[in-house]
Amino acid sequence: MKRHLISAADLTRDDAVLILDTAQELARLADRPIKKLPTLRGRTVVNLFFEDSTRTRISFEAAAKRLSADVINFSAKGSSVSKGESLKDTALTLEAMGADAVVIRHFDSGAPHRLATSGWIGGSVVNAGDGTHEHPTQALLDAFTLRHRLAGRGDGVGGDLSGRHVTIVGDILHSRVARSNVSLLTTLGAEVTVVAPPTLIPIGSEGWPCAVSYDLDAVLPKTDAVMMLRVQRERMTAAYFPTEREYARRYGLNGDRMARMPEHAVVMHPGPMNRGMEITAEVADSPRCTAVEQVTNGVSVRMAVLYLLLGGAAPTGTNPPATAPGTAGEAEENQ
Repeated sequence: MKRHLISAADLTRDDAVLILDTAQELARLADRPIKKLPTLRGRTVVNLFFEDSTRTRISFEAAAKRLSADVINFSAKGSSVSKGESLKDTALTLEAMGADAVVIRHFDSGAPHRLATSGWIGGSVVNAGDGTHEHPTQALLDAFTLRHRLAGRGDGVGGDLSGRHVTIVGDILHSRVARSNVSLLTTLGAEVTVVAPPTLIPIGSEGWPCAVSYDLDAVLPKTDAVMMLRVQRERMTAAYFPTEREYARRYGLNGDRMARMPEHAVVMHPGPMNRGMEITAEVADSPRCTAVEQVTNGVSVRMAVLYLLLGGAAPTGTNPPATAPGTAGEAEENQ
């Protein structure tokens, strides 16, 4: 693992498989009476969120706490940021407080990269979503969910997504989830198709490692997973489609469309959902929909990311962390 996780494009196949396999091992904690490991004891993880979030912030907080790290939750609202403090001054403050890792979500694309390369902080930086750019841990948890669901027998440990067809549908233009998933899923061997109205396909997408389609019905029969994206009204500055009803008719996933998918195919959604628009309640509540499972898997994947970024070296004056999740778990249980 590199020092930071800024983009899904930074991960090689081996990097991604290592994270997924580590997450698979850490997921076993959910079945234990004590769901904590001492691996990051003495470390400080700061959740630096300049944008509203529920799933991602709580997921990172739970992941860090299960690894016994000290967690500081920073929200731009009610902080000095609302008084005009810059990202640099905020970062310098966090560095002075001894942050070992900063998990940042920012409304400006490129902010995590700036934080990681500026020299303002000495710890690791994890991108939790920046503007319309990337959201690498979401792509990792999506890949984890896909690998588990489509592996057949076993849990897919050591494997990738070679030969699988994944269709990403919806607001591709404004979606950092789509960009990260196209990159990561392709790295893992999957064939990716993005489907959207022409107005919601980004300029330059012809250079992406995926196919582009405007017809959802044409691609459903040959897909192994359909990932439905939320229409991000808060980022829209123009009329990208005539009406919500028209969008739902052409690009929404309902029971009839789900029936045209192969029997083994699954439906994914990163959340939050616009029920009745990109996905109907019938599909969202179907056993084939993995939305809740993705939230559960998100904690394990983010634990794996923090473990691999921070677990290699211990703070001065402490014992080094366990070399493997299983060893750490045994140490915790023996205390």
